[in-house]
Amino acid sequence: MSAAATQLSLLHLDDRVAAFAKPSGLLVHRGWGDAPVVFVDLAERALGRKVYPVHRLDRATSGVLLVALDSAAAALLCAQFEQGLARKRYLALVRGVPPERGCVDHPIPRREGGPRVPAVTDFERLHALERYAVVEARPRTGRLHQVRRHLKHISHPIIGDVNYGKGEHNRLFRERYALHRLALHAAELAVAHPETGAPLCLAAPLPDDLRGPFDQLGVPAWIGAVDDAAASPPLESGAPG
Repeated sequence: MSAAATQLSLLHLDDRVAAFAKPSGLLVHRGWGDAPVVFVDLAERALGRKVYPVHRLDRATSGVLLVALDSAAAALLCAQFEQGLARKRYLALVRGVPPERGCVDHPIPRREGGPRVPAVTDFERLHALERYAVVEARPRTGRLHQVRRHLKHISHPIIGDVNYGKGEHNRLFRERYALHRLALHAAELAVAHPETGAPLCLAAPLPDDLRGPFDQLGVPAWIGAVDDAAASPPLESGAPG
């Protein structure tokens, strides 16, 4: 794990919940895979207390990751995700130029090896390039690799996706734009606060390993930007030893 992955940017903190900007390449929970360093370890070291994951991001995906700070808050937040009440917004660089907007209604498994269940993702094209585009994806449901699978389903796979994309395009972006990751970022998340019920809206800026390639491609700076005043400095966390 690189030094960059041992830094977590704090997006929000109160008595019941915390939110961080997870870097690409960092596994969320040790039970979800094999890695010497996982997000939960780093978050607990940064805050000095136990955290309770309430949703997940793929290892290769960056962006907003919310945790609860007690079991009661965790149960309330998990229920929101399970009931489809959490609003999520992703940014993705895809192959081809999709329609200006649309909706993908296509069943996929909730978990690996499970039965297919209903899954819906709304999308909007934000910026078109010659053979590629940046899209905003808003999943209404939470299924395994939903955004990745749904964009692949409409023939616009995400660049850098080794499971659902094309190797020739991934290689092109590695060699020409130094893009060595999945071009998918969880830009925004909105839930009801577990204590007050008030809207809790969280946003993570586009990280440097996506912002650099986007800038080279001429993607407008407003895509993936958030109010700098809302950003917190990185919290240093040593790798577990």
